[in-house]
This record gives sequence, C-alpha cells and structure tokens, in this order.
Amino acid sequence: MDRGLVLIENTDSHADLLREAREHALGADADLVLLVTLTEDEFEETQEVLDTIGDVEHTSYTEQDAFRGAMNDAEEVAREVFSTDDEVSYDIVPRIASEKERAETVIEVAEAEGADHVFILGRNRSPTGKALFGDLAQFVILNFDGYVTLHTE
Repeated sequence: MDRGLVLIENTDSHADLLREAREHALGADADLVLLVTLTEDEFEETQEVLDTIGDVEHTSYTEQDAFRGAMNDAEEVAREVFSTDDEVSYDIVPRIASEKERAETVIEVAEAEGADHVFILGRNRSPTGKALFGDLAQFVILNFDGYVTLHTE
C-alpha cells in the first residue's frame, strides 16, 4: 500500500476503522486520505437551519462552510487516533454527494488521489453468519481497482 483512502462516517466505529488504516499505513510507510462525505440532504438541512439564523444575523451557510465543518470533524477524529509521534501523513478531502452517489464518490476520490487501498465500514453479519456489505461497500468492492478493507461495526 502506497496511499490509502479512509471513508470517515459519522458512526462510533469510524475511529476503529481509522485505527486499522493507521496500522496498515505505519506498516507500509504509506500516506492516508480521509474522505468525509456529506449527503445533499445533510447539507440542505443544515443550510435551512443556519439560513434562518442568518436572516437575523445577516450571514449565510455555504458549501465552503460545510466543507470546513466536515474537515474539522475529520481532524478531530484523526487527532484522537493518531499520536503525535506517528509518522502517518494524511490529507482530508470533503465532498457533498447524494446517498446514491456516495459509493461512486469514494471510487472517484480514490482514483484522483492515487489511492491503492480503500478502507470502509460494513455492516455486521446476519444471524446465520452471512456477510452483509451494504450498497456502498458492495459497490466499492466490485468497482475499485485495488484492495478494499471492510471493517464491520
């Protein structure tokens, strides 16, 4: 692995996923890209709330504000996971995508950033032990031309 992409999601397991990616990166002397996606619905809901406040305070909520907030959240997770003496370098890449486009966004960003390994969250196994991937994980596994690590919650 030369460069890994980690999809950071707003779950309790994203720190565990990032820890796993960190171990791979340390072992391979690789860099990481932390991809933070906001759905269009999340962006629009926040925009509506903040625009209401903005009407009073004469401010607005832009895509750049959304990206800044997403990057701050990812940076907070990275600080929690990476120790100061870690030699893992990382970049944070924010994107807004519809729920349907998130999987395609993962592939597009991975290719644009030169990632050869993708780390994503999957779902737990079914009661019969069958692996449950979810639409995003299945799409990435089938369409990414590289390694995919699936971390279950």
